[in-house]
Amino acid sequence: MKGVEFNARVQRIPVYPAAKTWDYEGELIQLASNEAPWGPLPAVVAALQGEIERLNRYPDPGKTALRRRIADRCGVPVGHVAVGNGSCELLMSAADALLEPGAELVYAWPSFSIYPHVAAQSGARAVEVPLDADGRHDLDAMAREVTAATRLVLICNPNNPTATALPLAEIEAFVAALPRHVAVILDEAYVEFNALQDPDDSLDLVGRHPNLVVLRTFSKVYGLCGLRVGYAVGPEEFRLAVDRVRQPFSVNALAQAAAAEAIRHQDEVTRRVEATIVERAWLEVELEDRGLSTGESQANFLWVGLGDREEEPVVDGLAQRGVIVRAGAALGDPGHLRVTLGTRHQNERFVAALDDLL
Repeated sequence: MKGVEFNARVQRIPVYPAAKTWDYEGELIQLASNEAPWGPLPAVVAALQGEIERLNRYPDPGKTALRRRIADRCGVPVGHVAVGNGSCELLMSAADALLEPGAELVYAWPSFSIYPHVAAQSGARAVEVPLDADGRHDLDAMAREVTAATRLVLICNPNNPTATALPLAEIEAFVAALPRHVAVILDEAYVEFNALQDPDDSLDLVGRHPNLVVLRTFSKVYGLCGLRVGYAVGPEEFRLAVDRVRQPFSVNALAQAAAAEAIRHQDEVTRRVEATIVERAWLEVELEDRGLSTGESQANFLWVGLGDREEEPVVDGLAQRGVIVRAGAALGDPGHLRVTLGTRHQNERFVAALDDLL
C-alpha cells in the first residue's frame, strides 16, 4: 500500500540542531544553549503561582497586560508590539506573512539556525551571504544580493553563533538604502549584552524606518527559556499580519504572566548583564592563555576557535567530563565551540575539563 505523501517543501525544511544532552552521573554543566545561569526572580515565580488557579481559562488572546508593559518599556504604542511563543514563532509567522514561492530571503551565514527554516517553510529562495573575515555581517555584500524579488532581510545583531555585533549606525545606513518593499527584521536576542550600544537605541530606528522590525526575547537575560516568550516592535501592519497567520492562543497564560512581571525588574537585568560581562572577560583571557581564539563577543557566549584540533573529540570529551557545549559543525562553521557564559563555578568547570582533555 502506498504511504502518505507529504508536500515537497517538508523535505526542504532542515531539522533544528538542538543541543545534545549527556548521561552524566554528577553535576552537569550546561553551556550549550545560551541560557541564563540564573532562575526566574521570586516575583516572577509568585506571578506564575498566582496564575495557576486560572488555568481552566484560555490565555488572553491579545496578550494585553504583557504588550502594554513591553510598550511602556520600549516607549512605543501598544499596537506596535507583537508577542509570540518565543521569537522563533514570530520569525516563522513573518515568513508566512511576507514570503511565498518566487520571493527571496537574504541573511548572513552562519547565523541563527532557524533562518534556513524560514525560507524552506514558505517556499521562498534563501540567499545566504557569508560573514566577513571577522565573523560579522557583510552588509555591503548583503545589499548586493537584494533584488526585486527580495521580500525579507534578516540581521542577527549580536550574531549567533559568532557573538559579533555591528555598530547601529551601519545597520541604519543599510536599512535606509534598501528599497521600501523589503522588510528587515533586526534580531536582537542578545542586545542587552552588547556593549556597542544601549538597548534602547535600536528602538529609535523603528520610528524612522517603516520597513524595520526589532525582534527580542525573554529567553536570555530574563531567564525564561522554558516558557518561550518573544516580542517584536515594528509597524502595526506587521503585528496584524503575523497575528492573522498563526494559531490563536499561541502564548500560554503562564508565559504571559511571567514575562509581564519579569520586564518590570530592569535593575535585575542590569545586574545579570554586568555579571555576564565580568565572566566574559575572565573566560576570554583564560582561553586565550591556552592558545584558543574567542573573537570579540558582544553576547552571553563565546565563539571559540579550535585551531587545528578536531571538533568532535573535543565536544564529546567535554561531555564525558560533565560539560555540554555546542559544536560549530551543527551551527554552520566546523572547528569552533559555542560556549555559553555561566557562573564562575560553571566556567571554571569548563576550563578544568578543557585542560584535562587537551
